[in-house]
Amino acid sequence: MEPVSHRSQKKLWGTLHRTERWGLSWRGRCIVVFVVFVLGLLLFWGVYPFLASTKRTNSDVLIVEGWVHEYAIRAVTEEFKTGSYQRIFTTGGPVAGTGAYTSDYNTSASVGADRLKKFGISPEVVQMVPSRVMGRDRTYSSAIALKDWFSKHDLDVRAFNIITEDVHARRTRLLFQKAFGESVEIGIIAVPNPDYDASHWWRYSEGVRDIIGEGIAYIYARMFFFPPKPDRIEAAK
Repeated sequence: MEPVSHRSQKKLWGTLHRTERWGLSWRGRCIVVFVVFVLGLLLFWGVYPFLASTKRTNSDVLIVEGWVHEYAIRAVTEEFKTGSYQRIFTTGGPVAGTGAYTSDYNTSASVGADRLKKFGISPEVVQMVPSRVMGRDRTYSSAIALKDWFSKHDLDVRAFNIITEDVHARRTRLLFQKAFGESVEIGIIAVPNPDYDASHWWRYSEGVRDIIGEGIAYIYARMFFFPPKPDRIEAAK
């Protein structure tokens, strides 16, 4: 007798053909459900430390995203005092709610620089580098503005650290790396949000919003954002 797994049936003069096929048993389904459950837990527990990445590099240059809140500005002052930094550069475009660019002093870069000075950082070491772009790709535009400033002032920077807020860190580093290219070593410092416990972010509406929003934004930046390569930008100038 032919094995069941090899049986086939034909109907309607051979136009329809049916064969036996393999399928998951109840035990197989249980294994698949278990694997998916474990992967889901790993993703759930690992998403915050992945997005809120901190990895410093050896540099005397510190970059600050000027839009960050006061708690991050406090962290900047501590980082500057405890590190071997010589210069701080603040970045950012037009302040949200102003509609469009009006002047360099109406940008997040200017706001961030003023806050640093109020917290005791010497004005001599703080340099604002504003961007005129408002809307999409603001972080990347701020990075390009910073790169152009370095080039214009003949400042050969081969490494720097960036300070930003918690889950924005991974995307910030990615976009700055896209702007500067692999020849520049970029470190990142994520400052935790004091409004919720990072180890239990899912218990807070703000934590959930941050994770979902930045998670989607990071996927977009990683998979769908392809700006011109830095060498091509230089060649076009």
